[in-house]
Amino acid sequence: MKKCILFICLFTAVFGYSQRKSIADKFFNKLAYKKSAELYESIYKKGDTSKAVISRLGDSYYYNVELLKAEKMYAELMKKYQSIVAPEYIFRYAQVLKSNGKIKESDEWLSKLRQVKKDDSRGKALDENRDYFVDYTNKNKNYVNVYNLSSNTKYSDFGGFIYDDKLYFASTKPEGSKFDKKLYSWNEQPFLNIYSAKESLDKEQNILEVGNVEKIKGINTRYHESNVIITKDGKTMYFTRNNFDGEKLISDKNKVTNLKIFKANNVGGEWKNIKELPFNSDDFSCGHPALSPDEKTLYFVSDMKGGFGATDIYKVTILDKDNYGEVENLGKTINTEGREVFPFVDAEGTMYFSSDGHLGLGVLDIFESKYLNNDFTTPKNLGVPINGPLDDFAFVINETKTNGFFSSNRKGGKGDDDIYSYIIYYCKEDINGVVTDAKTGKPIPDVNVKLINNKGEEVAMEISKNDGSYIFETIDCEQKYTIVTSKEDYRNVEKNTETLDVNSQLITTNIELEPLIVEDQIVINPIYFDFDLYNIREDAESELKHIVSVLKNHPEMVIKIESHTDSRGSKNYNRKLSDNRAKSTRNYILTKGIDAKQIESAIGYGEDQLLNDCSDSNKGKCTKEEHQKNRRSYFYILKK
Repeated sequence: MKKCILFICLFTAVFGYSQRKSIADKFFNKLAYKKSAELYESIYKKGDTSKAVISRLGDSYYYNVELLKAEKMYAELMKKYQSIVAPEYIFRYAQVLKSNGKIKESDEWLSKLRQVKKDDSRGKALDENRDYFVDYTNKNKNYVNVYNLSSNTKYSDFGGFIYDDKLYFASTKPEGSKFDKKLYSWNEQPFLNIYSAKESLDKEQNILEVGNVEKIKGINTRYHESNVIITKDGKTMYFTRNNFDGEKLISDKNKVTNLKIFKANNVGGEWKNIKELPFNSDDFSCGHPALSPDEKTLYFVSDMKGGFGATDIYKVTILDKDNYGEVENLGKTINTEGREVFPFVDAEGTMYFSSDGHLGLGVLDIFESKYLNNDFTTPKNLGVPINGPLDDFAFVINETKTNGFFSSNRKGGKGDDDIYSYIIYYCKEDINGVVTDAKTGKPIPDVNVKLINNKGEEVAMEISKNDGSYIFETIDCEQKYTIVTSKEDYRNVEKNTETLDVNSQLITTNIELEPLIVEDQIVINPIYFDFDLYNIREDAESELKHIVSVLKNHPEMVIKIESHTDSRGSKNYNRKLSDNRAKSTRNYILTKGIDAKQIESAIGYGEDQLLNDCSDSNKGKCTKEEHQKNRRSYFYILKK
């Protein structure tokens, strides 16, 4: 009897557990991450630490931006199952570490992603820009007076699009209708509706505000609508909506309701004739529409098959009223293995979009890519204060590029997602020039040219082109700048670090670099020794760092060191003194991490090879400076 009772209890427990897990899986597959997190958390606490439970619990937290909890789960996932998890989990772990302020650890895991998936663009980007975090956290002074709009609620408010001095945006705020009782399972908030609000510029505080919030008529349903754009003539609206036929939601084979792009016509001030675009599908999502300046190209986001990542940005030509060309992926310059979302194209053709695949400061960062020569340039991170450790997205800018809006779930907001305004501040002065070889006069490409302000801060960095040219479109109207350059096997000419006065004009600053390798020598300024001594002086250290740099750049290079003295003192003493100086020089270089095999010899020649007439018979007639000239060292290259 006891055995039967025990069997029944065990059967009931197993059945209950199996049922809970099955329900959790269903919620997860339907993107109901709040519910799936609760259920997986219960299963996990009862002792199920399987890969499936830990990974899905981590994902449920991740997609609802509970990143501290997500970090804990992903850390356990890596500890137990790192060798068998999909590379995307390594990436997500790196992302949450970064968002939680653990930058070094995040970069280490991103490097591990490159080891697991060698062609992954995200790990490759880190290898190419190890200083990205410092660069992006240097405040972008173009964007000032970032302001949390008074219209934001405790719910999700994001968007939008600027048209006719109005901001169009989406919000989940409830309004007391019967539809508000139906919640979206992802975040358990009401479904999104589209609103408009009138812009107003507070000139005293220099902030952009909105007011008179109104719900758009004729577009909203009981399900999601968001991401509005309107043509310049005000006659056509494109927007994103759930796959809803007016009566019911339509799901794919996995019972997921995807997104579609719809368009509507303005008829007598009302939005009518709503129809979906022909490239939509029940099997994948299309959304986040954006228009090119000439309104002949529609950009959008999709997770259709054949893309590079979770979601990519695509384009399609608008042929006429209801006909479109072939859908094209924007390619690897824009799209990554991650998520690219919320494109917006300004009046000049520059695309702004959000991505978690390009190097950033948090989960989603905002990037800009200019349209040049019929293609988009490498995306540039907008940096602080636009981007931060969490999600920053839905960036828009007005036609005159003087202000705009973006959305963020950063700390200190009013709700889930908030809309922020910003003011643009420009400095119009440019600094440009050409980098050349001081000895040959030939242009030098691939030189790092840095612009330093009068506070010692790096304002910007450019790389010289094949013709040696560079240009800074200065981002701050500081009145004084310094140019600093660096190039492997070259040194700055002293005059390159001059102070530049910027006075509302184009400034041309040509730069000369001196090659450190000239024929069979590493050539530096003479390193001098004090009279009768062989210790390395401070001024000598600053020169010897160039020797160290060349040897590190060329680990196969072998050199010999020669040291010489003036004629004061006996010949034997001077040979011994110079030999000590040569060996002191060698020992200093070795302390900087150079392999001893790279220095074949270090020999002193005393006063045998004077550079002037200050010999024993004439030394009393020579000045201190003339004797100093003979106290020198050479660095001959024996093997390149």
